[in-house]
Amino acid sequence: MEREKLGSRLGFILLSAGCAIGVGNVWKFPWMAGQYGGGAFVLIYLLFLVILGLPVMIVEFSLGRASQASPVKLYQKLEKPGQKWHIHGYVALVANFLLMMFYTSVTGWIFYYFISFLSGKMTGITSEASGQLFGNMLSSPTITIGFMALVVILGFLILSFGLQKGVERITKYMMVALLLLMIVLAINSFTLSGAAEGLSFYLKPDLSKINGNVIVGAMNQAFFTLSLGIGSMAIFGSYIGKERSLLGESINILVLDTFVAVTAGLIIFPACFTFNVEPGAGPSLLFEAMASVFNNMSGGRWWGSLFFLFMLFAAFSTILAVFENILACVRELTDWSRKKACLICGAALLVLSAPCALGFNLISGFVPFASGSSVLDLEDFIVSYCCLPLGALCYLLFCVTKKGWGFDKFIEEANAGKGLKLGKWIRPYMTYILPIVIIAIFIIGIFTFQFADNFTIWGYIKSLF
Repeated sequence: MEREKLGSRLGFILLSAGCAIGVGNVWKFPWMAGQYGGGAFVLIYLLFLVILGLPVMIVEFSLGRASQASPVKLYQKLEKPGQKWHIHGYVALVANFLLMMFYTSVTGWIFYYFISFLSGKMTGITSEASGQLFGNMLSSPTITIGFMALVVILGFLILSFGLQKGVERITKYMMVALLLLMIVLAINSFTLSGAAEGLSFYLKPDLSKINGNVIVGAMNQAFFTLSLGIGSMAIFGSYIGKERSLLGESINILVLDTFVAVTAGLIIFPACFTFNVEPGAGPSLLFEAMASVFNNMSGGRWWGSLFFLFMLFAAFSTILAVFENILACVRELTDWSRKKACLICGAALLVLSAPCALGFNLISGFVPFASGSSVLDLEDFIVSYCCLPLGALCYLLFCVTKKGWGFDKFIEEANAGKGLKLGKWIRPYMTYILPIVIIAIFIIGIFTFQFADNFTIWGYIKSLF
């Protein structure tokens, strides 16, 4: 099977950035910033993006470009005979499916809100009714299944046209539109009466609010927002040549990803402080709170439509990128044509995504963790707390240890081409310090996770003394 290539460097940057930019930026980052003290969380998050996210992103791009293979096959191309690193390749494919099993539902919610604002359904209703819309949506299996299915079908339909004509072309237009929409929405938020107070909360760090929870939350978010650890970046590394070094390309993608996340907060927090919405509202901030904000705003129907269109573009850019990753892995395993793989993978994902979509209505009785948890929380836990940090650790160790690919081969691949180069000084950091930090993220995340009402492993350990 002849390997497809991206048509341009811009296509690679926008497609890779599109994979990183998603609900982690525009939904999860703002509500986490709100819950964890605003500017203090943002400061720690930006620090971890540089010291954690950037080197792991370079690792994934290097592995993809050197192997010219999908995550499920890249280890076979690079590992030494008899080694078992390739087992992680299959785990990465499963993790991509798991991510999309709940990501498609969240994207479906955004799609529903966009349609609701555009059609005028959200216009002229009371704040109470606006707040109830989210619960009403989740309680309807027709809506949750229908919009999830729409996302899956539309995503694989675009992919069926090919890498350049489908994924690359659509993502280019979508990313440009996304960035323009963000600028327009941010400018509008700056004109609101609560803009100064909202921006101060968001951008002025209160160092007294920095604690263990803030640090762990920022570390986990740095991994989640960049989709690192499951090969989502490796696949796009396999679609490019060696004209440019990977440090510079990774910085470009990191800057775009950070711009979207930070600008999402610039849009949301001035509105929160203008219309007395609690910035620490949690996961419902994007839906319940912002819908109420736009319903009370002059021209809210159109501003709300633009806001959720921007959210939809952000989420869908990740959908296309991860779908492409799944497709590439499956095609390398089966040698299917692109259209056949789209059809079969699309059908499989429709079935696999159904439990999450139904987890808030027909099977809401399934409570895997604390009260109020659902199938989505279980799938998110497996991906965010396990697959992402442990997958990133596996890729990293493969690149820096002698029993893997080896640091010298990694640095040679990363530095091939024009642009910024990694220095040999980074070897001790990537070989010893970074793995320890990633292991710490994993352990702290598991120990502080609320597995049941008022129960965490760390809390249990403390109760013994």
